[in-house]
Amino acid sequence: MIEKLRSGQINEWYVHKEVFLDVRAVVVALEDFKHFRGIAQRSGGVIYQYLQEPRS
Repeated sequence: MIEKLRSGQINEWYVHKEVFLDVRAVVVALEDFKHFRGIAQRSGGVIYQYLQEPRS
């Protein structure tokens, strides 16, 4: 899913709250982790998006 976000095959990836911490650990360890934006949802899940410009 991370590669699909990077390549633009998908725009968003919904991560359920049960696996969020595991996914987050992988994303934070990536060299380009500042390109990933996580948007918290009311249900406790997170929507990840890949940005062309890294966040500050």
